[in-house]
Amino acid sequence: QVQPVESGGGLVQAGGSLRLSCAASGGTFSRYAMGWFRQAPGKERDFVAAIGTSWRGYRTYYADSVKGRFTISRDNAKNTVYLQMDSLESEDTAVYYCAAGPRDLYGMGYVRVESYDYWGQGTQVTVSS
Repeated sequence: QVQPVESGGGLVQAGGSLRLSCAASGGTFSRYAMGWFRQAPGKERDFVAAIGTSWRGYRTYYADSVKGRFTISRDNAKNTVYLQMDSLESEDTAVYYCAAGPRDLYGMGYVRVESYDYWGQGTQVTVSS
């Protein structure tokens, strides 16, 4: 089974950028769909972005709230998935989680928390206004 570990969080001013990384060990990374979710205090864990495997053409998915500002990518040689976050807003403040799911996810399956089997511990992103 794969174990994701997030890094790259921190404090940034509104309008700035951060890049989150998620290194996955213990499994065949290329076989997993990968997703990013976030959870703000007192709120549910929400979908941010996801990327499929080669089986799904590495198709990407984004929440409407981050579309055009965030970019998800993966490097199978490094067992790592990235989330480039630009034009950050105070509403982006949350703990960001990386998750691995089965390669046969499709459509709305990518956005559901319950679709993913393995989760990292999370990394805090704070955007100051």
